[in-house]
Amino acid sequence: MVRAIADRIVTGYLRPGEKLDESSLAARFDVSRTPVREALGQLSAMGLVERRPNRGAIVAVITQEHLASMFESMAELEAICARFSAERMTAAERRSLEIEHQASARLVQVGAEEGYEYFNTEFHSRLYRGAHNTHIHDLTVATRSRLAPFRRAQFMLPGRLAKSWQEHDVIVTAIMRGDAAAAGKAARDHVSIVSEASAVFAADDPKSVKARHGVKVPHLAQSRPPV
Repeated sequence: MVRAIADRIVTGYLRPGEKLDESSLAARFDVSRTPVREALGQLSAMGLVERRPNRGAIVAVITQEHLASMFESMAELEAICARFSAERMTAAERRSLEIEHQASARLVQVGAEEGYEYFNTEFHSRLYRGAHNTHIHDLTVATRSRLAPFRRAQFMLPGRLAKSWQEHDVIVTAIMRGDAAAAGKAARDHVSIVSEASAVFAADDPKSVKARHGVKVPHLAQSRPPV
């Protein structure tokens, strides 16, 4: 449910300021109001929903500036993780990273957006773990969770899967060589590109901008399973 609602907010089909009625959402998802309330709480923590005392919840306003500031932080955190991974990953961790990365090329070839999206999350998680720094890992995961709907939405843009894989390839190559500086730069560049790709989803007129970019958005009833 959280994922389905988040996707609709990010892609502009639930507009900023629109009221999110608990009863209507409960009926749509065939659940009680309790899980709906919990889902809205998670969405509020992600910055996608604004909860007002005694007035219910509304879709939050997501500005280009706020989104850019979060991605800027994410880029620096991922650069640190990639740099440390190049220095600290074990031989087994490096092999697993390379094997999974090469296997994901097949997902790009067949246009498996959901499969690649799952791989993408795991790819970045491997970098966070490979840094072997618990504090940085936790900071990076927390920041990524707030950006997750936007990072997921980028794969709705035509050709983005192939570009994402190519950007990952530069990161993996640097890590396999043990080149910390190159790995950090590649990871920072990758997140900066993701930021640019995701910026369309915080546009002033989301629907018209998305139409120009050929974005495909699922209907709420067809959204992926809840997470």
